[in-house]
Amino acid sequence: MTDKLKVDLTGAPQTMLATLYGKALDADLPNSVLHDTYAADVVRRIDYDWSRTTITAANSPGVTLRTAHFDNWAKQFLDVHPKAVVLHLGCGLDSRYYRLDPGPGVDWYDIDYPQVAALRRQLYPPREHCHIVAASVTDPAWLVGIPADRPVLMIAEGLTMYLSETDGHALLRRIVDHFSSGEMQFDAFSRLGVKLQWLNGVVRRSGATLQWAMDEPDDVLTAVPALRLSSWVSAFDAAGYDRLPLSLRVATVLLRAIPGARNMSQYHRYSWG
Repeated sequence: MTDKLKVDLTGAPQTMLATLYGKALDADLPNSVLHDTYAADVVRRIDYDWSRTTITAANSPGVTLRTAHFDNWAKQFLDVHPKAVVLHLGCGLDSRYYRLDPGPGVDWYDIDYPQVAALRRQLYPPREHCHIVAASVTDPAWLVGIPADRPVLMIAEGLTMYLSETDGHALLRRIVDHFSSGEMQFDAFSRLGVKLQWLNGVVRRSGATLQWAMDEPDDVLTAVPALRLSSWVSAFDAAGYDRLPLSLRVATVLLRAIPGARNMSQYHRYSWG
């Protein structure tokens, strides 16, 4: 008998288990990137064959460095807007709210599919200003109940590429229309990155399909003209890649040198209002 929680997910929701496991492994490393003890605790409470994720301690920085980048951007926004609304889209089982521990002036909304939301309620302790919304992020209905009288921060890590371009643009426009000011922070794959998705073991094993590709900020700014570009960074140029294993550092150097490959994975930051 076991009191561990059984998890049975397929497609895009399953990929969250790989990122969760990467953060849990990282938490036990002497040179941990995130020190995410919440992730380590959640992994211990889930009954799952974690070897299926193909994530190891050696390659976990490929997960945690991206998360650390968005943690840093989110902190920057919240330092300026201590009474903001945060929309954490496609949150999965990420512990970002607990890692950042924002003040009581922030209302935080973790939004994901109902089966993922149910898992969050079982695995994370409730907090007064942390709300769990059980919905597909592309469903217009969930946004109606979110207060629109404060600046908003939309975070979408590891989400956009699983949406269709039509649904993605509609989602961004709805958020801009709902809130008078705020920021959007998300990562994206280029068309080459989406085309080469068969090389991504996590995506391939989950049965998910990558769809929405962005080659440059104009792909977003043309569709959502109210936005202003704040930052656009190749994932391969972001801080911390010196912490990768030698084989991954060499691969990163090679990718930087190949035309079109440098921006296969990108970090986007926009503002409006």
